[in-house]
Amino acid sequence: MGHSDLDPAVHERRPWNSGQNVGPKRPLKPRDIWAIRFYLDEHRRLRDRALFDLAIDSKLRGCDLVKIRIGDIVSGGHIRNRATVIQQKTGRPVQFEIMTEARRTLEAWLQRRGGTILDFVFPSRVDYMGHLSTRQYARLVDEWVTTIGLDCREYGTHSMRRTKASLIYKATGNLRAVQILLGHTNIENTVRYLGVDVDDALTLSERTDI
Repeated sequence: MGHSDLDPAVHERRPWNSGQNVGPKRPLKPRDIWAIRFYLDEHRRLRDRALFDLAIDSKLRGCDLVKIRIGDIVSGGHIRNRATVIQQKTGRPVQFEIMTEARRTLEAWLQRRGGTILDFVFPSRVDYMGHLSTRQYARLVDEWVTTIGLDCREYGTHSMRRTKASLIYKATGNLRAVQILLGHTNIENTVRYLGVDVDDALTLSERTDI
């Protein structure tokens, strides 16, 4: 049901997204990544450091990241080099790498956290049998970026997902590889997600001198 333009109440209503940045969230730059790591280490935030490192490496959506179980990333008492999870949005598996920094912090965190292979890597502080909520994860991301001087309106949980994918694309120009890593069903989604434009395409073309 619509509203009449003559209704004075209509003109007093603010759009739901007034003052918010509802466009794509910006990826972090390498210096931002290390600044956040330094902050978390300095304040001995081991869980958050492990969460941050895994978020960057896994390139997962927040809803999938918080539901990772210990058994998904641990084998034979060690952190796997690669892991696979089923995406909630698509129901399809996606594989990701776990680099040295992330393996180190995850191992330290899990030694402190304890638990079995069926437990969540990042448990809820309200319900220890449950997982960290996506809302709490979003709050943590806001805190991390704000702490290093970034505008939290321009960054969010999707910044964690986009960061490594964007760096890989800029280094290689390989959209197909990024599509696989992000678990997108078609490459058009990847193009939109990365914000690939004509300038990007021309820059890649200029690198090829025949």
